Amino acid sequence: MKPVIVVHGGAGRIFREREEGCRAGVVRAALRGYALLKKGGTAVDAVEEAVRSMEDDPHFNAGCGSVLNEKGEVEMDAIIMDGKNLDSGAVSAVKCIANPIKLARLVMEKTKHMLLTDHGAHLFAQAMGIPEIPGEKLITERSRERWKKNLEPDSNPEEFQKDLGTVGAVAIDSEGNVACATSTGGLSNKMIGRVGDTACIGSGGYADNHSGATSTTGHGESIMKVVLARLILYHMEQGMSPEVAADTALDYMKTRVGGLGGVIVVSKAGEWAARFSTKQMSWATVKDDNLHYGIYAGEKHIKSVDEALASEREGF
Repeated sequence: MKPVIVVHGGAGRIFREREEGCRAGVVRAALRGYALLKKGGTAVDAVEEAVRSMEDDPHFNAGCGSVLNEKGEVEMDAIIMDGKNLDSGAVSAVKCIANPIKLARLVMEKTKHMLLTDHGAHLFAQAMGIPEIPGEKLITERSRERWKKNLEPDSNPEEFQKDLGTVGAVAIDSEGNVACATSTGGLSNKMIGRVGDTACIGSGGYADNHSGATSTTGHGESIMKVVLARLILYHMEQGMSPEVAADTALDYMKTRVGGLGGVIVVSKAGEWAARFSTKQMSWATVKDDNLHYGIYAGEKHIKSVDEALASEREGF
């Protein structure tokens, strides 16, 4: 099986001055994940690496760059899933760690559980030797500004939710195993303890070797209502292509609950899709040593991996 990786940097509205950074960030993440796959790495390794790369990039609403809750703190959610045996690990409402996706993988591999939250996740991170970092280190000037704006009496936080930057990755490795990973800071000015779709299996992501893998982004409560990630794979099990399955599920979410979002998908045969009902979604794919990437509907750039790596070294 030829390896494939697809990543997204969140669906919504991407302001023009941030486009270049978002595009470069998803391309970098896809290339890093693909490099592992080419060396014989597993799909789980590849999606974790791709998502970790985006958690470290302040352009995205995950890890450093996460939006703030009503109290002005970062609380993050993440999930990872292995399609070989349906093992999954997730964390929710975690604070003061740089890479929630790493902690989610440890939940999957070192516990009998699938989801740890808040204080329990914090204790587990300590037990696993995950370094704690000051919460301030995860906060960018942009997140703080947005939080303050949303506190103003006439503000409309809903308006600011439109440029969410949840990150995710799906992959298939040379053994034919699929995996997904998703990580987010959630909604700006959310209630303390609010957990969205990301940490919920079947909503924020799902992976099953019998069908494929998907990672979602968008309005979390809407995604949970339709169990979006699993819904897409259900459509694929009924014979739809990844693209048609993604469009069908996104359309259902829009008409049924008025929710917008985006998804990335890879099938067990290595076909892929990156689809969204929002204005934009940054995404990138590597397959057959070719990089595909875009932000707007209908936009698709293609470069060879060698060319992409060269321009990456030159600063994209």
